[in-house]
Amino acid sequence: MNATNHTPRRIVSLQPSATVTLRDLGLLDRIVACTRYCVDVCPEAANGSRLVVSDSWSAQAAQILATRPDLVLASVPYQIESVSQILKAGVRFLGLAPRSLADIYTDIAAIAGILGAAEGGEAVIAGMQSCIEEVRERAAGASTVKVFCEEWGNPIIASESWVAELVKAAGGEFVGAPGKTTTAEEIAAVKPDVILAAWCGAGDRVPLEKIVEQRKWQELPAVRSHRVFCIQDELLNTPATTLLRGLNAIAWALHPERFERPPAIRDIETSP
Repeated sequence: MNATNHTPRRIVSLQPSATVTLRDLGLLDRIVACTRYCVDVCPEAANGSRLVVSDSWSAQAAQILATRPDLVLASVPYQIESVSQILKAGVRFLGLAPRSLADIYTDIAAIAGILGAAEGGEAVIAGMQSCIEEVRERAAGASTVKVFCEEWGNPIIASESWVAELVKAAGGEFVGAPGKTTTAEEIAAVKPDVILAAWCGAGDRVPLEKIVEQRKWQELPAVRSHRVFCIQDELLNTPATTLLRGLNAIAWALHPERFERPPAIRDIETSP
């Protein structure tokens, strides 16, 4: 009997990164329900036959179970109560919690393995690694730039560890503790050369001039040289191949003499 007959066929994806991975594997047709955030990041998921459900944090078990799934994919943070109900109903549940690029590769491999597409998963991972290595090679030998990147503005929260890894690949030194809360004063003390903002859920609408004024950052090297940028939220906060577009934006922000400017970045001079 063909082993693929036993792989999940009706998937509910509560996590945009999982939806992107299914697209990359050519298995988007297995999704019977996903969130509106999945559609924002992966427009290919927009399909009138798919139910749009609440995300991992506000997940509603009854809503999910109504789609008769054989696998639910989610990522932290998620509602423990909903997870419990899903498991009690006998539905398989895969909860993701990546912190690093290595974790992201493992998650891609896990999803691919469960769906009988292990080789496809390895190809996706290899493609990501190749693109990151290409940027690393192009940035090699350039002057190291101190970079602060934040995923939230109030309180100020530094971007995740995988973003710090991308900054390093692009020839930068990530300042601050990845994923941790910090203060305007602590960031000012390290005098970053480049400031990047990718607030969760904000798209490309981070008010760059406002945060500089409120935090009294006017004299920082990054501000004085007009190297304060907003990168589209999903390109740094969706742990999947979407990160490659975020990496291109980071690389240009750090070394514009070596990289072309991508469309997914906005600088402080052109903010509304």
